[in-house]
Amino acid sequence: MEIRVKKGGWQMKGSLIIIAFFVLGIVVGLQSSTFNFQFSTFNLQFSTFILYALMFCVGISIGSDTKTLKSFRGLNPRLMMLPVMTIVGTLAGTTAASAFLPHRHLFDCLAIGSGFGYYSLSSIFITEYKGAELGTIALLSNIMREIITLLCAPLLVRYFGKLAPISMGGATTMDTTLPIITRTSGQDYVIVSIFHGFCVDFSVPFLVTFFCSI
Repeated sequence: MEIRVKKGGWQMKGSLIIIAFFVLGIVVGLQSSTFNFQFSTFNLQFSTFILYALMFCVGISIGSDTKTLKSFRGLNPRLMMLPVMTIVGTLAGTTAASAFLPHRHLFDCLAIGSGFGYYSLSSIFITEYKGAELGTIALLSNIMREIITLLCAPLLVRYFGKLAPISMGGATTMDTTLPIITRTSGQDYVIVSIFHGFCVDFSVPFLVTFFCSI
């Protein structure tokens, strides 16, 4: 139990570090005028390079994890629909939320929702297609999805069932939120959580770029 708690703490710490670097970047950007340094061209080239590197790493992680791929064969066919329901539910909820954001286009909101907690990849895509403002919103909203999953997993299990934190975790259920899901939902849901994260994770670059290009 103690080890698992520490793991959950490390995942939370990782999210806070991301936010800290984000704030540091804002401070540096605000000070750029003082040093007469223009970051716009540098940011465009650097973020594109990071995007390519992230996609390469995602491909390696998927292709090299053959044991996990084999374990999916014994998964209950009904549970295989969970990633689909998470994607559909997230997009439906995002569509409903966009009704209260008249200053935001529906497809911009859907692009943000399609990050499914994968803030490192989705925010770069959205920044490239839609600009830094929407990319920042995507970063913060997807970080919040991960943090809420880490903090509220026990409550989600209690009131909505053992699949609830898996669906809430989105693309993070195969890595960062897996320890807390294992602790709250049980060992029986480990493979389900990994499969769910694998499928949702795979959908992120396609859905985000699709909604950004509309």
